[in-house]
Amino acid sequence: MLLQKLVEYASSRIEQTPRLYAERPIRYVVELDTDGNPLSMTDTSDCSNRRTRNGTSRLAPQIQRAVVIKPLLLADRSDYTFGRKRVTDRSEQQAEKRNAAYMEVLKRCAVETEEPAVAAVLRFLSNDPLTRLMLPCDFDESAALTFRVDDSFVVDLPAVREFWAREHSLDGSGGSDHAQCMVCGREGPVLRRLQGKIKGIPGGQSVGTTLISANEKAFESYGLEASRVAPTCESCGELFTKALNELLATEGNSYRIGSAAVVFWTREETPFSVRSFFDRPDAEEVRALIASAQTGRRTAPDETAFYAASLSGSGGRAVVRDWIDTTVADVKRSLGRWFSMQRIVNWDNSDPSPLSLYQIAVATVRDMRDLSPTTPRALLNAALVGTPLPSTLLYQAVRRSQAEQKLTRPRAALIKLVLMSQTRNYQEDDMVSLNWEHPNPAYHCGRLLAELEAAQRGAIPGANATITDRFYGTASTAPASVLPRLLRGAQPHLSKLERDRPGAYHALTRRIEEICARILTFPKTLTLEGQGLFSLGYYHQRAHDRAAAAEARARREGAEKPSEDLTEE
Repeated sequence: MLLQKLVEYASSRIEQTPRLYAERPIRYVVELDTDGNPLSMTDTSDCSNRRTRNGTSRLAPQIQRAVVIKPLLLADRSDYTFGRKRVTDRSEQQAEKRNAAYMEVLKRCAVETEEPAVAAVLRFLSNDPLTRLMLPCDFDESAALTFRVDDSFVVDLPAVREFWAREHSLDGSGGSDHAQCMVCGREGPVLRRLQGKIKGIPGGQSVGTTLISANEKAFESYGLEASRVAPTCESCGELFTKALNELLATEGNSYRIGSAAVVFWTREETPFSVRSFFDRPDAEEVRALIASAQTGRRTAPDETAFYAASLSGSGGRAVVRDWIDTTVADVKRSLGRWFSMQRIVNWDNSDPSPLSLYQIAVATVRDMRDLSPTTPRALLNAALVGTPLPSTLLYQAVRRSQAEQKLTRPRAALIKLVLMSQTRNYQEDDMVSLNWEHPNPAYHCGRLLAELEAAQRGAIPGANATITDRFYGTASTAPASVLPRLLRGAQPHLSKLERDRPGAYHALTRRIEEICARILTFPKTLTLEGQGLFSLGYYHQRAHDRAAAAEARARREGAEKPSEDLTEE
């Protein structure tokens, strides 16, 4: 289904280019006159521009060749074009074989096309070209070079393009296989190897990856090798490769996170795009999305088909991690629920701003390089389809909190996301802020730790290490083993507050008593869900206390501020 939709996208939305031509950087342009005499060589690279530092991009012949000798007509490296040995070559014979293959194709092209420009290039390359051209000392042997005769690029000639397409066409006589194409369903010649590569997938090779390939017996199906494991005709193979490259290169249709790349598109063009919701979600747009999801209203354009795929690279192969086929209306509804479930107050108890997919994903790891490709896949499914998040994400978020002995808002939002996505009767305001009536004692154990820490901070301002720094991990897994001791240890702190700050003492004592009344018996151990609730209780209580302290401070400052004198007019 993925390949069929990619072919559909390429056929209807991408301007068709010559067969087996692709946009690629061409660094050097050799100028020739009509007799094949060299005039100059232009270097099109620009180091100040990331897009053109390897040369100006233009349409040129392109096929997949890996380690096999396959020349790219009139647009190849110097070893193919001139027979010039590369640093990586083990012997002179390697460059000579590549150049011989290049010249053989060029000669056939000159004979079949009868183009004077092709004949001029052939005359130049047949008459000691390196002596007459004089390559610069900083010449890049890995860069591609092409030819321009009489101010016209030879690769742009229609006859040259037609020759290149014929040269690599599958007519059934060149050793190709006949089978039914799995994309279009037509019987005919199918590719033994896909002729194009996919660029821009994280984890893949810099030269590109292949979507269909089998190079080991374990990957083969019924003895079919390479791309024949999924038979594809020449046209479909080129179209879905072009479509995927186009989507990956378009910012509005792709999103990269860690070692995964996500591409998404709609069947018909629509102003709706999920990229902004993943990358930098706007609070107003998110609020409108949530409101729309709650009303359940649909409009005709929202029934447009929506497609998304999650990809990662494995050497020379592209791995399809996930495939989503739904509608824009369902995506909007799922996104509204996604942002509603992640809502949790800021550290100061203020209204939260929506979090990006990146912020949620990195909450599971210490470093972005440690992010597993399955994490973006799970988050993508939850955001676009409404699939419940796996408990493994809850485990990772809880473990990171215990390892770092702290709880960030993105991590608290992820914990809430997992718990809410697994709840059938989820309400919009559930677990956004402090819940005094929560039925689970694990939640109140987290609240208690926050209040005991507040007592310590109040009694010993600027303490280097708090009880949370020392006991968060144990308290969040086995509350009965540590919270009673921390309660006893808090008494000296409370006594000091009673003496120095009686107001803070009475407020803290009242909250601790209220929390203990809801716990009754400290749990010996907490399940994974209980550890998540413990974290939320701790986070909510600290945010609530910060807001209460800010309000008290504002009241004191307002009371101490002298009233202004009123003058009569």
